[in-house]
Amino acid sequence: MSQPDAPPRRTAPTTLLGLAAATVAVVAAAAFWQSRPAGRTPLPAPGLAAPVDADGLRGQGYGVTIAILNAVYGAFAETDEAAIYDGLATVAAGDALEALYLERAGALATGGLPDQVVHELDLIDGTWRMADGAMTADIRWAVLAQVGHDEHTHMRGNAYGAELTIAPAAGAWRMTDFRLTDVDRTEAGTLTTPPDGDGAVPAAPPG
Repeated sequence: MSQPDAPPRRTAPTTLLGLAAATVAVVAAAAFWQSRPAGRTPLPAPGLAAPVDADGLRGQGYGVTIAILNAVYGAFAETDEAAIYDGLATVAAGDALEALYLERAGALATGGLPDQVVHELDLIDGTWRMADGAMTADIRWAVLAQVGHDEHTHMRGNAYGAELTIAPAAGAWRMTDFRLTDVDRTEAGTLTTPPDGDGAVPAAPPG
């Protein structure tokens, strides 16, 4: 005797409910991730071996700022525009990257800046504060550099003040804003070396 046909299988209501619950969970997790306060995700930072979040960045503000300044001066020592941009892009982004690149590339194109090699860079003062997941640094630093012209080379020391903003950009902590607030050459002085290299002639502080 033949067996009656088995009734068609139906999707259990619990399966549909499970799929709906899983979808809701995924959407909620994505919303939570996007709504997290800025600066909570650890990111690479200039001069640091391991990624840090905003609190960690604040604790390492001095070292990060020094690393940014050294990278900027290193990029400015390049004479190829692509190398200048690439060097700056390792520590800067957005308005800061554009402004610094245009300053150096424009000066090279017009001969507006002499070549220089930085021998010493000291961060002599600074305050660091966090707001909205970004760090603002009000700093003052001094640079001793060998400056070269067609006629001679000389050592020059200048002091500067600036306000920097360091924020998440392109997957890392980078300088996103740069505002120069002071340039002090009053006690810088120079040591000039004639083209023939015979002796050094003390020069008056640059104006």
